[in-house]
Amino acid sequence: MATDAWQQARVAVVQLWRRARPEQAGAVEGELEEVRLGVIAAREAGDSETEQAFAGQWRLRFQQLLHEDPRLAEELRRLLDEEFTPTLADRERNGIASIVMNAKADGGGRVYQAGRDQHISEA
Repeated sequence: MATDAWQQARVAVVQLWRRARPEQAGAVEGELEEVRLGVIAAREAGDSETEQAFAGQWRLRFQQLLHEDPRLAEELRRLLDEEFTPTLADRERNGIASIVMNAKADGGGRVYQAGRDQHISEA
């Protein structure tokens, strides 16, 4: 998170916010710096829960942004693919996947969907 790649990703997020919510861009820039420092401290302390909490906060912020303006989805996908993913270590990149599932059950039918392992026990 202290690399040039982090700085490029930060700039990209701030640019997205400037287009979507210009009045919040300055605050977002400051918050990203605070998060970077918090994540570095959490990693140094081996505190993965805090690190995941920071990630969850930003995941929610991006979800809210998309909820308010779904047209940003393509730009956010580009950010993820071109700016964020390349900053990850190889072991972190291997866990990234995009899953879209749709299902419909009629006439008392059941649908079971899972993005990974699924265990179903029915009598």
